[in-house]
Amino acid sequence: MLIVGDSLSSGYGLANGTSWVDRLDARLKKTAPDWRAINASVSGDTTQNGLQRLKPALSRQRPQGVLIELGGNDALRGTPPKVIRQNLVTMIRQAKASGAWVALLEAPVLPNYGKPYADAVAKLYMDVAREEKIIRVPCFVCGVGVSAGLMQADGIHPNEKAQAKMLDAVWPYIQPKLTCPSKK
Repeated sequence: MLIVGDSLSSGYGLANGTSWVDRLDARLKKTAPDWRAINASVSGDTTQNGLQRLKPALSRQRPQGVLIELGGNDALRGTPPKVIRQNLVTMIRQAKASGAWVALLEAPVLPNYGKPYADAVAKLYMDVAREEKIIRVPCFVCGVGVSAGLMQADGIHPNEKAQAKMLDAVWPYIQPKLTCPSKK
């Protein structure tokens, strides 16, 4: 399973081996030993960066599943929702064309550019997942961002304590795909 994300998945500010993706890999070893998590996440990545890196990663790793966790940095930069949408759709189609199932992790959107912008970005995740017939994981970090003691000092990145909650938010959506490596 290939995870293509940004700082929320790369483990920004965390000790090695403690991110939600590291925890996913450990859980896979125990519950679905035919699977492993391959973390191709890069702090600061946008959907455009992910799009540039996805095809080579698909060729190199040949994953059965792809988790796309991108868009938060686009939203911080005010990238037009139609651009975010097109990048995500292209990535999803590339992953599906490689034979992988796809899960889209909805990005958290801060209110920097106002409610209409935030609503448009949030809506595009629902629309894209429905139109492309893929799994949509609702904002997997939104619950930790409002909980005391779960954020790093920057107020943007979840701390080590939050990582298990983030994994628990993703797991129910991907777990049904793990019965065997070839299940799509």
